[in-house]
Amino acid sequence: MKMFFFFVFFFSFFPAGSKHWLDWRREVELLSDLAYYGLTTLSGYQTLGEEYVGIVQVDPSRRQIPSRARRCLFVLCHAFVPYLLEKALVCLENELEGGPEARRRQAASGAWSLEHWLRRAAQSAVGLLTERQRKACQPAVFVIQQSLALLHRLHVALFYVSSSFYHMSKRAAGIGYLCVAGPNADDSSIRRSYRLLGCVSFLQLLVTLSLQLNNLRQRQRARQEWQLYRSLSPRHPASSASASRPARCILCLEARRNSTCTPCGHLFCWECIAEWCNTKAECPLCREKFLPHRLVFLRNYS
Repeated sequence: MKMFFFFVFFFSFFPAGSKHWLDWRREVELLSDLAYYGLTTLSGYQTLGEEYVGIVQVDPSRRQIPSRARRCLFVLCHAFVPYLLEKALVCLENELEGGPEARRRQAASGAWSLEHWLRRAAQSAVGLLTERQRKACQPAVFVIQQSLALLHRLHVALFYVSSSFYHMSKRAAGIGYLCVAGPNADDSSIRRSYRLLGCVSFLQLLVTLSLQLNNLRQRQRARQEWQLYRSLSPRHPASSASASRPARCILCLEARRNSTCTPCGHLFCWECIAEWCNTKAECPLCREKFLPHRLVFLRNYS
């Protein structure tokens, strides 16, 4: 049913094609969620999934359905807060990075749009920071974005163990579920299987967190090495000795041919990095992810 509302809004407002859908995809999804939950949860009816499995929403007392204020809080936290948080982090990240691309996007967004006001708020906040503080805050925004995804996975793992509050929005609103289809004889075995799934989810989350921390350390080490390399003087003996040798590609370990630069600043052969991107869209040195079309072929570069 949510997909039905999604396509109704899509074909009603954006009949021109996929370009408008890509520009306004999150807004259309937000409107479809608000329309769906407005006609079901806010109106006091079950959603399609709740009706299918025979459950109803209840407040913490488990004796009555949630009040309208609780339902409004749930819809707000479930639909609007993730949208607003995502937009705010993207605007803050663009302002911290700066550059003409951020200014072009700000000029393209209309004065009536929410993104315009978020960009103005982010611009005023970033304007209070020094250049050093701005560079220090850039990885913090990336950490927050990754932490939100990890927090959602942690909450799902807690649901498998405790069997309550699948969505964080329901936990914030205090809305639980009550089964009206009658007791099930195999309920205890089902709960044990879900607890096992929760433990496996916790283990997977720990492995993912350790891998991301290792990736973050490698990226910081690569940035430090790159800054050290740039700070070396051209007249330094080590740099003059390395300049006498032909530059080598780290992938094929041969003299670099058709030098190509990644967005993080590392150089490879065009054939080597293009083949690498077919399997992993990330830099082989610092593991920074990027889209293959952002590779820059360096012409007349020796």
